[in-house]
Amino acid sequence: MSQTKVLKLGAVPKYAQLEAQLRTHVATLEPGQPIDSERSLMETYGVSRATVRRAIADLVNDGVLVSRAGQGTFVAEAKVQTNLHLASFTEDMTQRGRVPSTAVLSMQLAPPDAAVAAYFGTHEPAWHLERVRCADDEPMAYEEQWVDARWAPDLGTKDLRGSVYAILADDYDCPVDAAEQTMWGTTADDRLAELLDVEVGQALLVFDRTSSSRGRPIESVRSWYRADRYRVHMSLDASMQG
Repeated sequence: MSQTKVLKLGAVPKYAQLEAQLRTHVATLEPGQPIDSERSLMETYGVSRATVRRAIADLVNDGVLVSRAGQGTFVAEAKVQTNLHLASFTEDMTQRGRVPSTAVLSMQLAPPDAAVAAYFGTHEPAWHLERVRCADDEPMAYEEQWVDARWAPDLGTKDLRGSVYAILADDYDCPVDAAEQTMWGTTADDRLAELLDVEVGQALLVFDRTSSSRGRPIESVRSWYRADRYRVHMSLDASMQG
């Protein structure tokens, strides 16, 4: 982008004009490719550093670009898009054409926290599983999962690198058939940044799900997804008005 370009004065702010121009340019680049430096963009478009930074920040927030401290700004990898539905991570990624894999961090019987105990209706030890879920060998999510041990007494002996839902259905005749899920945004702390290979403070999506099988509470799981690699699609209609 060495050619000098002039942004117009008018109702549309310069940062918004620059964002639109950069969005069009980025669409011609490959994922992982760097964009021009701030100074180069300032000279090319005749704008201030603040304007450049605002435009880039908006594109980073939209998942179009990703900034890496000390390295620069790069075209983001394509995001995995999912519809809100009841499926395991393994099923979800496979349906999206990605290759799922899992690193099991820990698995043990432990006293559940108060919220999980209240959902399960017991303070008896439950299975506590921590995993990092990957798509195409890249970290996608960190999961902290509780499973009621009354319905899966020897779950700790199973191969947990795949779908726990499949194990519950096939080995214990406890298919997960209903769930309640809440989603919100947060940022990566030191531990999550290390587990997910992101910068501290990077945006994450949090999913909190409680699941049941044939009316029996069986699972409580919280997942932290990389917002730069994952997005959620929801279909709404007039019948859903409050």
